[in-house]
This record gives sequence, C-alpha cells and structure tokens, in this order.
Amino acid sequence: MNVLNIALYEIKRSLRDTRTFVFMLAFPLILILILGTALSNAFSSEVTMDGMKLLYKVSAQNEPLQQYWNGFAQAIESQGVELTAANGGIDGRAAVADDQYAAYAEIDDNGVRFFGSSLRTIESNIIQGMLTSFADRYNLAAAAMKNSPEAVQAILADAGSSGSFIQEASIDPHRKPGSIDYYAIAESTMIAFYACMSASWLIRGEVRRRTALRLAAAPVGKMEIFAGKVIGCTVINYLCILAVVLFSKYAFGANWGDHLGIVFLLLFTVVLLAVSFGLGIAYMIKGDSANSVMTIFVQIASMLGGAYFPIQDDMNNFFGSLANLSPLRWANDALMNLIYNNDLQAALPVIGLNVAIAAAFLAFVAVSMRRREAF
Repeated sequence: MNVLNIALYEIKRSLRDTRTFVFMLAFPLILILILGTALSNAFSSEVTMDGMKLLYKVSAQNEPLQQYWNGFAQAIESQGVELTAANGGIDGRAAVADDQYAAYAEIDDNGVRFFGSSLRTIESNIIQGMLTSFADRYNLAAAAMKNSPEAVQAILADAGSSGSFIQEASIDPHRKPGSIDYYAIAESTMIAFYACMSASWLIRGEVRRRTALRLAAAPVGKMEIFAGKVIGCTVINYLCILAVVLFSKYAFGANWGDHLGIVFLLLFTVVLLAVSFGLGIAYMIKGDSANSVMTIFVQIASMLGGAYFPIQDDMNNFFGSLANLSPLRWANDALMNLIYNNDLQAALPVIGLNVAIAAAFLAFVAVSMRRREAF
C-alpha cells in the first residue's frame, strides 16, 4: 500500500509541474509536425523527370503503323514526354548529340531505330522502354493480322491507353513510412528516453529539497520508497508517450500499424529503460554533473537513433555502425519492422534487451541504496 501511495504522490507532483508536463507533450508533437512537413520530399518515392524530349521522324507508308504511332504519341505525351517531329533537314542524331533532345527515333516500315543521348541517360532509357513497348505491341498486331485479324483492332486500340507502357509493381506499395509516419515513431521513442532526465531527480531531488532525511526516518522501507518512485515516474512518462502516439495517429494520421498492443509494450520498455538509466547514472555520478552527462547522452542517442534525420543501414559506414549502439535505434528499427512488415518477432528481442538492461540498472541502484544510511 505504501508503494502505491508513493507512486501516486509522484504522479500528482509531476502533473503539478506544468512546464515539464507540457514540454513532454508539446515538444515531440511540434517536432513531428515541423520535421514531417519540411522533409516530406525526402520520404517520397515519386520522382518527376524533366527534359524528356523525343525527336522523331515517321517515314512509314504502312497506314496501320501510322495510326498506331499516332495513338502511342498521344499516350506518352500525356505522361510528360515532349514530342517534336523532325521536319525539313533536321539531323536527329546531331540534335541529340548537342543535348537538344533526350532521344531520336526513326519510324519506317522496317521498324524503329532509336538513338539515345549519352548526356541524359535516365530520360533516354525511359523513352527507350516506351518505344520498346510500342514495337512489341505492333509486332504482336502484325502477327495477329496473319492468324486472327479480329484481334488487331483491340491491340491497336490499346495504343492510346495512357499509363500502360511502364507499369510499376510492388508486393505492398503502401507499406512504407511517409515523413509524418517516420517522425511519429522517432520522436515518440526520443521523448520516451527523456524520462531519464526526470528519473535522475527522483532521489537527488529529495536531497536537494532536504527531505531525504525525513524519508529515511519515516516508517517506510527504503525499497518501498524506491519502488514507489520508480513506478510513479515510469507511469507518468508512459502516459505522456501514449498521448503523443494517439495524438499523432488521429490528428496527424501517422501509421502505427495493426499491433498497437505490441507497440505500446515496446514503448513501455523504452520508458522503463530510460527511468532505470537515469537512476543509475545519478548514483554513479555525484552532483549536478549527472544531469549534464545524461543531457549529452540523450542528444547523441537521439541523433544516432534517427530522431532528427534517418540513419541508413550501412554497417561498412562508421556512423551507421555507431548508430546501432543507440537504444533508440533498436526501438525504431523494431517498430518499423513491426508496423510495416508485420514482423512481431522483431520486437521481442528489443523488449527483452530493454527489460534486461533496466533490471541491471535497478539492481545496481537498489544495492547502492542499501549500503547508504540515507539516500
């Protein structure tokens, strides 16, 4: 009963500290909104190509081929390709070599001859893919003319169907994070680790307020006081994280997946790890220098964990290897796999590791507290 009363007291005292409470709620939400909006293009898979200019010359006398080309030309123009007919004495190859066009195509009764630019290889390859589709379909129509003439009209009619020349396929194209989705995860784990800052004051605060001796003299065991403070600090910080997650989900539209129970459990272990870490550092380092050490550590861990910008998975890169040491990186990777790959197994090792490290820090603090006469 004493443990619950102490935990409830810690929760009430944290709620009275309006400035800190608002910071824990507003700071991550503001970062999600600002970074998610400002860096939205960095998470977009859509690429806009400029300069897709095709110079062409049609010398075919075959009327079906001319009709098919006209339908094809209208279709690719609607997709952003700028077509120019090579009239007069224009040298198409020279125009491409001078970087006036991305490609040059000659269409005659024998087929299509293509000349691509070596300066605009991406645009040239895209146009070449479209022309390859055009040639394949026309060859199909020519073969159908011999064996099944009634199928020719359907094949030629498909020439004008916009968007059918390049098709993109994906197992699940929607299962990838946008900027808001990414920063909702990153800032939630970051603010969860900020719990170590308040945890470092659980005991030091009593010493600073000169109430530690009263607690030591009270008819309550040290372990009861310790357990109550840890529970209260963990609960109030976890409630802040829940508020951030739910607000980002329903106000910002962030995707938290279909396994919210596992997500909340993982975030709880991050908060527990942060609280135990803050207590452990406060007992290892005397005075106010503990707060400075934790501030520096939290900022470095946040940066390496991807709270401000994504860190690529590159083990050959020193910075990428260093990022794997951040507890926030473990949590973020596990949440990404859980939300976007439905990989429940990815969360279990991180949950276990967080609990194990937290237990080690709490055991260290409990042993250190027993050896002291007061706190």
